[in-house]
Amino acid sequence: MQGEGVSSGRACAFLRLGGCNLTCRWCDTPYTWDWKGVGDAGIAYKPADELHALPEQVVIQRLLGFGVDLIVVSGGEPLNQQHRLEPVIRALHDHGIEVEIETNGTVAPSAWMLDSGVRFNVSPKLAHSGVAEHRRIVPDALTALAKAQGTAFKFVCADPADLDEIGHIVDRFSLRNIWIMPLGQTVDEIADRLRRLVDPVVARGWNLTNRMHVLIWGSERGV
Repeated sequence: MQGEGVSSGRACAFLRLGGCNLTCRWCDTPYTWDWKGVGDAGIAYKPADELHALPEQVVIQRLLGFGVDLIVVSGGEPLNQQHRLEPVIRALHDHGIEVEIETNGTVAPSAWMLDSGVRFNVSPKLAHSGVAEHRRIVPDALTALAKAQGTAFKFVCADPADLDEIGHIVDRFSLRNIWIMPLGQTVDEIADRLRRLVDPVVARGWNLTNRMHVLIWGSERGV
């Protein structure tokens, strides 16, 4: 089930890819990239344990086997492997399946990807990620993603004070379809931040998204 953003609550299946060009200290999927233990958890995961190469036809058949009409491609950073994704996306679209790509907004999509009909859920990172601004804010990539039809921009927010930083990014790149999501991996964290965020988010005319999967399953890792 898609737990956040525009499609929250929709039945879906996930294609999770490994590798990321950022190192957000609070990342909730560090097992996809953190081979040095740089995140808050301080755990160094092993690529040999976490990453498994599969032929594209195997990936396609597994995704079709879920019997859902939405596939969410996540990571890591999926656009690092966008050329490998092309045949998978083509096959899914041929079967009438929608595709969403979760991206950190630092990698520009190819011309084919922009015209493919996928929806981009772009999550630019803020200063509290611990990543230097020049790495997490890439103008050419954000500008290209903003032009794609249906793109949503989803910002992870720790505190209402973060909204000013988000507002600067939104104004700088003329972003639309803005979603604010609370940082948190427990029910209490999310509930507390939602209560503190809701009024200032409404005042700015933006959207607020929950993290339904955390409310249901906590931080338990899926299989």
